[in-house]
Amino acid sequence: MATKIPVTVITGFLGSGKTSIIRHLLQNNQGRRIAVLVNEFGELGIDGELLKSCQICPEDETEANQETNIFELTNGCLCCTVQEEFYPTMRELIKRRDSIDYIIIETSGLALPKPLVKAFRWQEIRNAATVDAVITVVDCAAVAAGTFASDLDAIAAQRQEDDSLEHETPLQELFEDQLACADLVILNKTDLVDAETQAQVLELVKKELPRVVKIVSSDYGKLDPSILLGFAAAVEDNLDSRPSHHDTEEDHDHDDEINSTHVILDRTFDPEKLQATLEKLAQEQEIYRIKGFVAVENKLMRLVMQGVGNRFDKFYDRPWKPEEAKQTSLVFIGRNLQSSAIESQLVAL
Repeated sequence: MATKIPVTVITGFLGSGKTSIIRHLLQNNQGRRIAVLVNEFGELGIDGELLKSCQICPEDETEANQETNIFELTNGCLCCTVQEEFYPTMRELIKRRDSIDYIIIETSGLALPKPLVKAFRWQEIRNAATVDAVITVVDCAAVAAGTFASDLDAIAAQRQEDDSLEHETPLQELFEDQLACADLVILNKTDLVDAETQAQVLELVKKELPRVVKIVSSDYGKLDPSILLGFAAAVEDNLDSRPSHHDTEEDHDHDDEINSTHVILDRTFDPEKLQATLEKLAQEQEIYRIKGFVAVENKLMRLVMQGVGNRFDKFYDRPWKPEEAKQTSLVFIGRNLQSSAIESQLVAL
């Protein structure tokens, strides 16, 4: 019987740096044939486009000797779409198991990893693939700022005093569940904090972990593939040691108020003016993440712009292709987003 395909699930909150880690892994794959499933929250495949721009994927995706294949699931959270998209995609990958050494799954920032891992117990998948490891990426700077971290003792005491408190905020639960399911935790963006702050974040993360888990630090997602691959954890067989807030639920419901919207405009922008407007929008609305591509006047290259809170990054990733429309396309992820207000402010620039 053929060896099972090892699958690495990379999870982490919005903007933690999952895509950067995968890009570096693909660019340094050391001859490994890797298939990538990108789970994108929203209608525009921004992360998939970034991965495809690594220049290691052939233009012709039917090329027989293709070493890296990118499959993009667009219906939101993987753990909610396992039957709609994930299952048939895995079946197609299993058919090609002789030409695949590893599968990498990048979950959306709003995904719970445990329900996804449970899908690997399905007989047709179980016989051909196994979850090698769950890797959780943590935005060190965000946690240092007190975002999505918790004092479990204080919460427990508060619950005892107030029976009306059923659970933490959904985003807090996501952060905890992603850590609880991990075989490896990556403290990313350590370049944004000093050594003392990084040590404090490390201790905070350790307190959230239900068992001993290796924690490594990373700048810009640059880690050797040997650190990320080859755990042989068979995670689908070891879920009891990975507690979740949703263990007693047959299915989970996401916060319906969390949504995404996108804006596509056939025009160019001044990057600095656009960033200032996006920062203003992030203050006016509860926007967790902004990401997309920007057309810049008199520039032959496409600008990638990403924002988490009031922190923005931008870089030119590749030239516009001759057949491409030089559009500005941005995805916004947040709570109760007012799409018309977002678009009107961008149009007015």
